[in-house]
Amino acid sequence: MTNNNMKTNQRLFLLPALAFVLLASCSGEKKAAVVEEEKPKVKIETVKIEAVDQVQEFTATVEANISNNIAPQAAGRIQKLQVEIGDHVKAGQVLAIMDETTLRQTKIQLDNQELEFKRIDELYKVGGASKSSWDALKMQLEVTRTVYKNLEENSKLISPITGIVTARNYDNGDMYSSGTPIYRVEQIRPVKLMVNVSETYFTSIKKGQEVAVTMDVYPGEEFTGNVSLVYPTIDATTRTFPVELKVNNADERVRPGMFARVTLSFGVLDHVVVPDLAIVKQAGSGDRFVYAYKNGKVSYEKVVIGRRMGDRYEIVSGLSDGDQVVVSGQTRLVNGVDVEVVK
Repeated sequence: MTNNNMKTNQRLFLLPALAFVLLASCSGEKKAAVVEEEKPKVKIETVKIEAVDQVQEFTATVEANISNNIAPQAAGRIQKLQVEIGDHVKAGQVLAIMDETTLRQTKIQLDNQELEFKRIDELYKVGGASKSSWDALKMQLEVTRTVYKNLEENSKLISPITGIVTARNYDNGDMYSSGTPIYRVEQIRPVKLMVNVSETYFTSIKKGQEVAVTMDVYPGEEFTGNVSLVYPTIDATTRTFPVELKVNNADERVRPGMFARVTLSFGVLDHVVVPDLAIVKQAGSGDRFVYAYKNGKVSYEKVVIGRRMGDRYEIVSGLSDGDQVVVSGQTRLVNGVDVEVVK
């Protein structure tokens, strides 16, 4: 074999070996690259304790402070309606006059009975009438007086409160029977709102406490109210207790039926505050979590959140002052995984 042939055979033998080395080298580089890519990159932020106002928002429907349905005790024809819907009325003002025919007839009957009783009373004093006759006429007179007084009171319908007429259900000449009242008068200075507050705050809310009230119909405007009544018992089903609030409403801009939002303050507490980007909601439940960072790893920590304040959340429990939490890159994270922190 010539030297040239031997050199050629040596080259052919080395080619597969060289290819294997190159392939192994490329494969190793690829594996290293894969390992590098699988390490999630995250951004973290250090959280701290802040003084957080303890406020809660509730929704309510505005109600009149007092609402009176105005109607006579007995059926009768309406002779004259004196006021209209939207009219302001004062306590003691006549709202409607009922037909007085029965009243006048009863007055005649009463006058006659009083004359008859006066006559028999004089006879009884001198022995000219029996005690039983005197008693019978006396009782009849008292009954007629009661009937007349009742008719007199119901011949004119009087407003028991100062307020505004919010309903009129009859016209002049209509026959009132029973059921639907003739008028409804409501006192709207002040108005009231009812909210159901969690039992957690039972010891924190006090009568006279100031509250902030907003109305959807008046965007950006705030009204001041006060706690007027705190109910003394807690509903065992809802774990809430009713609280009555009053808004002065001197200008009467707030009307019954309006939708209101009430903000109650329960003082200040020191709690950890985190960016809302750190909060992770667990699918299928209402639980909230954060990824806490420590020594190159992340851990899945359950937290109890309180108020939302713009782009931050109050954390009631689950984190401590100075903890570091992930605020970006959570989608690739699992509990206990190594991460790379980026800025």
